[in-house]
Amino acid sequence: MTLSALPGLGEEIELVIEVSRFSFVKRRPDGRVHFVSPVPTLFNYGSVPNTRAADGDPLDVLLLGPRLRRGARRRAHVLGVVDFLDGGAPDPKIVAGAPGARLGTWERAQVTTFFQVYARAKRVLDPAGGGALYRGWLA
Repeated sequence: MTLSALPGLGEEIELVIEVSRFSFVKRRPDGRVHFVSPVPTLFNYGSVPNTRAADGDPLDVLLLGPRLRRGARRRAHVLGVVDFLDGGAPDPKIVAGAPGARLGTWERAQVTTFFQVYARAKRVLDPAGGGALYRGWLA
């Protein structure tokens, strides 16, 4: 699928893992701590190198599958995009999986719940950050 929500993004992307599955610490692409969550992430979390979201950071990617080490590079199939606001700016989250993977009802529910909880936690733990809001799925 080519996603109109993210022009120029094709069916497959290359990503770098910044937060390993089950970690509590979200790091920026340069390795600095960005956010410490009260709950572990259920997914590997990273970004697409050489892209930019409205917040100036590379596009974020949530990668389904087994735990990967921070810094690992992978090619992945785009499964969908979550509409998210961070600090009042659009901050879409790409949901990806291994080539050939599908986003089932269970995985979609896990991703939705994760971003709802993450947005609430970020608003409470980082009140000066301008707020975070999960708004649903774009694709």
